[in-house]
Amino acid sequence: MSADIPSFDIEVSDDNGTTRFVPRGELDLATAPALEDRVLTAVRDAAGRPVVLDLRELTFMDSTGVRTLVAAHQAAAEHGSDLRVVRPAPGSPVSRVIEISGIDDALGLVDDA
Repeated sequence: MSADIPSFDIEVSDDNGTTRFVPRGELDLATAPALEDRVLTAVRDAAGRPVVLDLRELTFMDSTGVRTLVAAHQAAAEHGSDLRVVRPAPGSPVSRVIEISGIDDALGLVDDA
């Protein structure tokens, strides 16, 4: 009998100078470091180009994911980068975590980017 391990993947694309990250699956203690490393590097190296973090494909996020979003937002502010965080689907578990944590207004979530 094998354990059912949730999948996690990060799609990264560069469209006309915009770096876009689309994490899929569960953003938690095991997966958040991979996303955080990549997004923070992109935000620090953006040089005025937008960086988009699209949360619509996440199925779950714990407090580690919240910390990752806050760290990315802080790094963008420190480096003068344009970080756009795309709001997760309304009513989704990820949307609920963002709402409960109280970071939705601070992140300046957008509906699409």
